[in-house]
Amino acid sequence: MYFTCFSSPVGLLRLEGTEAYLTSLTVCREQATRPGGGASCPLLDRAAGELEEYFFGARRIFDIPLAPAGTAFQKRVWATVGRIPYGRTLTYGQVAAALGAPKACRAVGMAAGRNPILILVPCHRVIGADGSLTGYAGGLEMKRALLALEAEHIPETE
Repeated sequence: MYFTCFSSPVGLLRLEGTEAYLTSLTVCREQATRPGGGASCPLLDRAAGELEEYFFGARRIFDIPLAPAGTAFQKRVWATVGRIPYGRTLTYGQVAAALGAPKACRAVGMAAGRNPILILVPCHRVIGADGSLTGYAGGLEMKRALLALEAEHIPETE
């Protein structure tokens, strides 16, 4: 298992994975962690590069292979969320309906809250039924910043 830290516009992010898959992208909570720290590998370096492109508005789709740990239901939620286009949002109810479980809004919210791969599995694109920003593993400030970043990089004609 490898890890590295990446300094981003939304804070210090920790990338973890193997040589084949990214398994975790979280907010660094440890004070002692510095950008670039840890034993990295080419895949994590590539993921950091793709994130940098994303934050500069040059990337909308990530090409990094993912292997998040979770239940079968959580993985279905994350796969569905992964199909939400850049700059768009869906409600928890819409995600539940897409899964064929329209009454599972809360379960979708719980799965989104346990997403171990922030940004690349874009749970920040899932919002409340009334359009409000609700819980996010990276915090509401990060969710707001990511949605604003994506909105800023979408041409008016889309």
